[in-house]
Amino acid sequence: MTDDALLQRLAGLPCWQGTVSLEPLKGGLTNLSFVAQDRGEKFVVRCGGDIPVHHVFRDRERAASRAAFEAGLSPEVIHVEPGITVLRFIDGRTFGEADMRANLDRLVRLLETCHREVGRRLRGPANMFWVFHVIREYVRTAGADAKYLALADELERRQVPLPIVFGHHDLLPGNVMDDGKRLWLIDWEYGAFGTPMFDLANLSANAEFDAGQDEALLSAYFDGRVGPELKAAFTAMKAASALREALWAMVSDIHLETPGIDYQAHAREHLRRFERLVASS
Repeated sequence: MTDDALLQRLAGLPCWQGTVSLEPLKGGLTNLSFVAQDRGEKFVVRCGGDIPVHHVFRDRERAASRAAFEAGLSPEVIHVEPGITVLRFIDGRTFGEADMRANLDRLVRLLETCHREVGRRLRGPANMFWVFHVIREYVRTAGADAKYLALADELERRQVPLPIVFGHHDLLPGNVMDDGKRLWLIDWEYGAFGTPMFDLANLSANAEFDAGQDEALLSAYFDGRVGPELKAAFTAMKAASALREALWAMVSDIHLETPGIDYQAHAREHLRRFERLVASS
């Protein structure tokens, strides 16, 4: 679909009450997004179909988004149709890595609510997210070095049993917003049931928490009950999170075309983080 045809389609969505204006919204790594203004209200229009190589299916994403809205974490879904989702606009600022490090306590509360409430509100079929399966899939899909398969096995062996929760699994700074009063968690492409350890490690890896911040993160989430096995599992999961992000970018570089996104640079940065984390574990 050409740019003009897409804009024409978006302007004609049945959810609008009047003549709508559309402006591109930057920041997405896999989707085209626009800010729409309709009779004094703002909305975000996300455009994109399923991405099977990333295990992203829009019906599951929308179900997670609706459950997250009901849990008070995410904006309301206003309209859906194939390839398009319309949500209410959040008037706030998107986090950077420094913001993640400066708001550790608030982020822990956000994750606690996510893990406790979203799964209870979910309707319909649900996904499962296990990062070690994802890593294996990505290595094969991207034709990456087979050494990552052995490393994934080793990191997986260090995990410990934890309750199954519904997690976000994509805690990049750009998916957290602050409206001045509260935090919001957006973009539920990878929302699924899994271990809470991944969200904790994913948060830490993506914001480059140091050892002291990691200790504070685990202590806050687990109410101070953090033994050596739990610490070892977290350290391994943090490395797995960085590896998954790097491999995600390698797969994206082969299979996706998103204007303005340098997937190779993204892969190099997260491989650097992975190698540093493995060396220090």
